[in-house]
Amino acid sequence: MGRLNADDWARAALAALAEGGLAAVAVEPVAVRLGVSKGSFYWHFANRQALVEAALAFWERDTEAVIRHLEEIACPRERLRTLLELAFSDETEAAVSFRLISEADDPAIAEVARRVNERRLAFMTQTVAEIIGAEEAGNRVLAGYAGYLGRAALRRLGIVDGETGAMVELALSELLNDQEPGGSRTGER
Repeated sequence: MGRLNADDWARAALAALAEGGLAAVAVEPVAVRLGVSKGSFYWHFANRQALVEAALAFWERDTEAVIRHLEEIACPRERLRTLLELAFSDETEAAVSFRLISEADDPAIAEVARRVNERRLAFMTQTVAEIIGAEEAGNRVLAGYAGYLGRAALRRLGIVDGETGAMVELALSELLNDQEPGGSRTGER
């Protein structure tokens, strides 16, 4: 592995967090994950708290980068499908989201988790509103996002597997109120 940068450490810290919660974000185990000595940690961070803060900042920047990419997709239905495919295929991201909400007793974590989740919900609501209108979009997105986080929790228990294709289709159907292009409900004649 080449020379590591702070983002490499932050990414590894997020992976550790996804697997074991905030307690798993410790210098030595993250160094082992990266295949380096813990001494190299101090080139980038003063202490564990600085690593946690860097991981949170990385997570927030990554969310913004994904949203910027999705905003380039003009068709709201395709934008939503792409978002759902990304969300359901990235098990680590779902686990990080769930874990950070679970760790929200820490005010610094709570603030970042709140900002990221509010940003995600606003983006999804705007996209769904473009398709079905604003009246129902907020509640549908909230229910869909809660399902996404719940699925992450159930994966931790081994109750659900990694199959995502059917989940994307079901989530699209629920979020869009079974609306097909042109505004008719599925099954209406």
